[in-house]
Amino acid sequence: MADDLHYLSLDEVARRLKARKLTSVEMTKTILDRIATVDPKLRAYATLTAERALADAARLDAETAAGKSRGALHGVPIAVKDLCNTAGIPTAAGMAIHRANVPTKDATVVARLKAAGAVILGKLQMTEGAFGVHHPSIPAPINPWNAAYWTGSSSSGSGAATAAGLCFASLGSDTGGSIRFPSTMNGLTGLKPTWGRVSRAGVFALADSLDHVGPMARSALDAALMLGAIAGADADDPTASPLPVPDYAGSIAAGVRGKRIGVPKSLHDLDDDVRRGLDGVVAVFKAAGGEIVDVTLPDNFEQGARDWVPLCAVETAYAHEATYPARASEYGPVLAGLIDMGRRMSALEFARLQARRAVVTGELTNLLASVDFLLMPVMGTAAWSIKALEAAGRAPDTVAARLRYTAPFDMSGQPTLTLPGGFTRDGVPVGFQIVGRAFDEAGILAAGHTYQQATDWHLKRPPI
Repeated sequence: MADDLHYLSLDEVARRLKARKLTSVEMTKTILDRIATVDPKLRAYATLTAERALADAARLDAETAAGKSRGALHGVPIAVKDLCNTAGIPTAAGMAIHRANVPTKDATVVARLKAAGAVILGKLQMTEGAFGVHHPSIPAPINPWNAAYWTGSSSSGSGAATAAGLCFASLGSDTGGSIRFPSTMNGLTGLKPTWGRVSRAGVFALADSLDHVGPMARSALDAALMLGAIAGADADDPTASPLPVPDYAGSIAAGVRGKRIGVPKSLHDLDDDVRRGLDGVVAVFKAAGGEIVDVTLPDNFEQGARDWVPLCAVETAYAHEATYPARASEYGPVLAGLIDMGRRMSALEFARLQARRAVVTGELTNLLASVDFLLMPVMGTAAWSIKALEAAGRAPDTVAARLRYTAPFDMSGQPTLTLPGGFTRDGVPVGFQIVGRAFDEAGILAAGHTYQQATDWHLKRPPI
């Protein structure tokens, strides 16, 4: 049994801890031992805080013994992406120039996880500044399913660690697809919440108006438990919505019966693995009582993906104004190139991008008013090998093509849930997205749970 503890669901761990069948110290030691064995190969952690985690676990065990519970995450070991500020612990955001940055205050999401009883194991590795490539001085995390394949950016460490049993869930961030790409590449359930559902206070920005912070987990239920802990208004982030936070886990069994599920007709670039996976999802939702509806993606949908690159560029230039170009030589070439693009942009070009963004947002909002959910691929190519990515390069049009099915929903801010729905012929996971109306995370989580009650893709584990 001890060999399997690291792959328990977050929900199961929480229930065993509450029933005092396990202790948080036992679980924390189990995961730390697993990290010591596996992470030298995967390189998922940027910083491990073992002593602090064990001390926190002991404190939480004492609270359990006294009959106190902080909530659904009480005593559960998790980890956070290294762009979330952690008091007294380095937060580098994947950047060489920030290796010595030690915040004095936790990001709101970290403070809320702690308040909910989570044990923070450490910080997870990521791409430089949360853009597409790791800094040249930082080795990229390895995909635990197949080392020849991409781990996904920029929440690469979150993807590898959660899939490999090095934490029970993690936090990621998504500006153009960086929760969804590592979730699909690592066989995880990743939630990009509605923009404004989760506070960004204390989270290093890539592009403020596009950044979303959300959970990466091994099931929709676990993602629901994580979201319930971090969502809600925040005085430190006026853009965080004051709307009430639903009981996401409590409504997880709502199902899809009678729900209208839109499936776009114009998905012309999908490979066989993606298409086969989507066909299987449609069959499951039909059997569960969902109504499958043919829909047409908005005219400006693909333009939204193309516009994402320059829009992200100008916001990234603003985010790095204090250190770029003053310390440009310490940046990797890919992030530096993005910032340079943003700094060259005129006000008129920026206004044009914003106007087109408003159009695609409105078009997607109108489309989702006609259905309850939208079923989408994450990528046209089910799984990118590292060799294929390097060959494709990083020209703006090439990047936009990879972001075709993710970036428009960062532009519009609607929530998406990525789930595993099959494997490629090389044994790498294939994911898909359920897109919902603004602030209907409860609906897409329930739909994801319905799918996972009927399938076992989310229960598959990498061969490590």
